[in-house]
Amino acid sequence: MLHTLKVHSALFAVALLFSINYVIAKWIMPVYLLPFGIIVLRVWVSALLFSLLHAVYIRERIQNRHDYQRLFIASLFGIVANQLCFFKGLSLTTPINTAILMTIIPIAILVVALALGKESLTWQKGLGIILGALGALGLVGGSQFSWDNANNLGSLFLIFNSLTYAVYLVLIKPLMQTYHAITVTKWVFLFGCLGVLPFGWGELMTGRWELMPDWGYWILAYVIIGATFLTYLLNAWGLKYVNASVVGFYVYLQPVLTSIIAIFFRQDELTWEKIGLAMLIFVGVYLVSKK
Repeated sequence: MLHTLKVHSALFAVALLFSINYVIAKWIMPVYLLPFGIIVLRVWVSALLFSLLHAVYIRERIQNRHDYQRLFIASLFGIVANQLCFFKGLSLTTPINTAILMTIIPIAILVVALALGKESLTWQKGLGIILGALGALGLVGGSQFSWDNANNLGSLFLIFNSLTYAVYLVLIKPLMQTYHAITVTKWVFLFGCLGVLPFGWGELMTGRWELMPDWGYWILAYVIIGATFLTYLLNAWGLKYVNASVVGFYVYLQPVLTSIIAIFFRQDELTWEKIGLAMLIFVGVYLVSKK
């Protein structure tokens, strides 16, 4: 019983860490740092921490060259494209929109699996995809979408973020069955270091470091350690004891927690329209996940 409580506490902590990140990361970007510059720091420092953790506790080696190739491709989707789209989207849209759109990941996984022929389409799954897509399109702006509207464009980046993460999960699943989760995570972050550098180095160098207050550095540390290293670590640990559906359940807590935090700090407001669109996505995810 005590061990079960520890696992669920860890998964709740992941949801809370992500929810806080959606709100406070916007306090330093783009005023002091641009999103791609933050990603360079986020990926490079996390790669270093996971490498140290792996060297001390795991010490597992990759068995063949083909696995390195799969890890590299997975990192392009799960670290490079995913992280860049996420922070770019977060910098342009609201915290609550961000948290809601993160919940479409199970639908995105199904779409990718269907495209690769790993799943068959049923009426239930098809209806779930349609409902989830309607909710996501509503948050993007629907018929009112405009490339000039930063909020709409940010939501579109977040949808791309979910799709790239879905591809990453499909690619990484066989590797997770062969290697320790820390081994896989270490290598995708190491390969990701090379991928994010061309996009973020310029923004990192043009950051307004001399103007950023002390609390800005604390937020940056939180984004790197709390919302990246710790969340990946706790999720990997949780997956050892519960199945992926239980881990996925905690994703649905993020819009609730984010709404409370964002409203408390007056960073966003929860409207009936957002609640309705979120419910469309939740019902869609339920239909595609239900056996």
